[in-house]
Amino acid sequence: MSIISLDVSERIALLEAEGRELVLDSFTRADAWRLGSRLYELAAERRLPVAIDLRHGEQQVFHAALEGSSADNDSWLARKAAVVRRYDEPSLLVGYRFEAKGRDFNAFTQLPFQQYAAHGGALPIRVRGVGMVGTAAVSGLAGHEDHALVVRALRDLLE
Repeated sequence: MSIISLDVSERIALLEAEGRELVLDSFTRADAWRLGSRLYELAAERRLPVAIDLRHGEQQVFHAALEGSSADNDSWLARKAAVVRRYDEPSLLVGYRFEAKGRDFNAFTQLPFQQYAAHGGALPIRVRGVGMVGTAAVSGLAGHEDHALVVRALRDLLE
């Protein structure tokens, strides 16, 4: 079942449950490479026109741009990741929470659209007992599909 077939409260509950599941025991630069490589592999297998960005703190530790992506995707990566850093939640979840209240994210928060985008595709990288240590983001597909790709790769890393 696709997340978009759910009502907004069910979407929020699903994303909150994912957040509780997707917690790593550690996150090193080597883990970032494995996660980024897995995202690249998943996207390349499906010939997806995406850009990928992983950050440990503020440092970019992995970036890839697959065929069909553009510099616009890099802008989206940065804007979605900025939402994650500000709210400590997946960018898709933040967007749905505003939608559930009938509010437009950028109008309500007055955060600049060119710096913040509450659209799917960026997730916090959390370490058990520590909290958020970085972000993983994908841009190039519909927001819920970008989000799902990052979730899949994080689940693979957890196995």
